[in-house]
Amino acid sequence: MTTTNHYLKFLIAAILVSAIAIIPTTSNAAEGSNEKYPKTISFTHEGLMNKIKGGWAGQTIGVTYGGPTEFRYLGRTMNDNDHIAWGDIDYVRNTMTNSIGLYDDIYMDLTFVEVFEREGIDAPVESLANAFAHAGYPLWHANQAARYNILQGIKPPKSGHWLNNPHADDIDYQIEADYAGLMAPAMPNAASKISDKVGHIMNYGDGWYGGVYMGAMYSLAFISDDIEFIVTEALKTIPAKSKFHRCISDVIAAYKANPNDWRKAWLVCHERWDSDIACSDGALSSFNIDASINSAYVVIGLLYGKGDFGRTIDIATRCGQDSDCNPASAGGILGTAIGYDRIPAYWLDPLKRAEDIKFGYTSSSLNDTYKMSFSHALQVIEKNGGKVEGDKITIKCQQPKPVRYEQSFPNLEPKERIGIGKNLANEYTFTADCAGIEIRGEAKSNNSDYVALVEVSIDGKVAQISKMPANWQVRKLEIFWDLALKEGTHEISLRWLNPQEGASVWMNDVLLLRKTR
Repeated sequence: MTTTNHYLKFLIAAILVSAIAIIPTTSNAAEGSNEKYPKTISFTHEGLMNKIKGGWAGQTIGVTYGGPTEFRYLGRTMNDNDHIAWGDIDYVRNTMTNSIGLYDDIYMDLTFVEVFEREGIDAPVESLANAFAHAGYPLWHANQAARYNILQGIKPPKSGHWLNNPHADDIDYQIEADYAGLMAPAMPNAASKISDKVGHIMNYGDGWYGGVYMGAMYSLAFISDDIEFIVTEALKTIPAKSKFHRCISDVIAAYKANPNDWRKAWLVCHERWDSDIACSDGALSSFNIDASINSAYVVIGLLYGKGDFGRTIDIATRCGQDSDCNPASAGGILGTAIGYDRIPAYWLDPLKRAEDIKFGYTSSSLNDTYKMSFSHALQVIEKNGGKVEGDKITIKCQQPKPVRYEQSFPNLEPKERIGIGKNLANEYTFTADCAGIEIRGEAKSNNSDYVALVEVSIDGKVAQISKMPANWQVRKLEIFWDLALKEGTHEISLRWLNPQEGASVWMNDVLLLRKTR
């Protein structure tokens, strides 16, 4: 079937995009090519490395490009005349040297890559979680909540579960899952299996699906450079009834209806999906770090970029919100599809001057990463029935299958945000009509080892003694949450049990949730 026939078939069934059959195209020899998926696909060592390098290079270029725009455009797009800089030949090198924290997408990936390198591709989740929890880099949202949980003895997968992590649907694993697809070329189900283990360290439900979907797109980019095929087929790894699947399906359908106006697809997403349920920063706010909406912006970039590398990362950036991570994902997936040597020199030449710089908080440069990822891919290929014979690598292709259904915060929606804005003196009491509650705040002290103890009572019964480290690196993001309250009016009391000179407990605000109506 030709690419033109693919396109016509898409037009006929735009609403049913996730069920469309497409025959992948590839420059590599494939057996069984009369089927929707080849039974096997073959690469030389150089050919496979070219794809893997393209993924890591595209990701690094994308995050560098979008970096200056991160969370500057909330609930709105960038105008076409809003300039995004791409500097001289040393731009990537200088950015990597002077803005280490920008590359959290990559050094987070490398945390897991380096564990696989040390302990093998079947490294236990305990090793992966401990490396993540004890790493020297700062974390936010689902990652930081999971780090706190792990250090308090709440291990994966409980560390990422929505009852223990109000940020479970956030973008965190989505921006960290690139490695899974790159080490599972043409094997999206193998990528999903890896993501099941690692992604539940910090996420659940739609937050986990973001990483599964990204990993599947990377994986399928080894089979085909047809972006519509990659985007659509990868979605088959996600349960159709999930919010995540419905959000991405809307993007694909909007693209079919208006293939030349990405802002119309953006508007569909904004109107239907730009709301966060339980993230204490994003709920009832224009700020949205939810995986679904940010994945939608990745897909908008990929589809409307139409295979043009610069256009792809530019659109993903101009969609706003987490606009360094989204072009990183889009650039990595497209870079995998087209290969390292087809990334235009305008983008690739500055990267080449930075490939020996080690990423912050890691012992790995891009050149190191290319080699590790290639080695891991060979191991996953053989583990899944493929063969490495001399210079010929034969992969048994996998047709994507849906992972299990999960839903964070079932039947809950944000109701109201109540400002507090003061330090906890001795005790603070308030009433709240809700079915779930999150109290944002933090402990501060001139003694970084200090841990504030805050007793939280609900309706006269102690619900939790919250441990609040003053050390920002291991902080607790919320003083308290309970996302499974009986709906009704509750009396909430906070009491500081161990006040100390030079220390304070700041109460920021309260997010109330209710049952969906």
